[in-house]
Amino acid sequence: MDIMNKARVKSPWVLHFNCGSCNGCDIEILAALAPRFDVERFGIINIGNPKQADVLLVTGPANRRNFRVLKNLYDQMPETKVVIVVGSCGSTGGVFYNCPNVLGGVDKVVPVDVYVPGCAARPEQIIDGFILGLQKLAEKGKKKVEGR
Repeated sequence: MDIMNKARVKSPWVLHFNCGSCNGCDIEILAALAPRFDVERFGIINIGNPKQADVLLVTGPANRRNFRVLKNLYDQMPETKVVIVVGSCGSTGGVFYNCPNVLGGVDKVVPVDVYVPGCAARPEQIIDGFILGLQKLAEKGKKKVEGR
């Protein structure tokens, strides 16, 4: 693994995007950033610029009003990126599943690497999802260096 990929895995920059959820998962993400759980101790930084992000963290279902924005954010991220979906709304549409505006889970718009289940997902689950996402980020970086 080259130095850049090792640095990205040890200190991932996360772009959080809410597709229109009830904000329950967003509150739990904030709890994961708070002093009790403190994901920043693992080097995880929450940023607002997709051009510098390694991880796209999505809450809420994909819908007709935001699917272009979600796709655009994903496309702006540099290669070797990971998408983590938090909550049942982002995974399947959740309680919004039969709404006429909802397309379904985020995987209808962008490829998803990690699903964190729950309504709302607990901070411990979100941290476990990050760890799994970082493992996938390391694997993708290794494949990119090897040219596969």
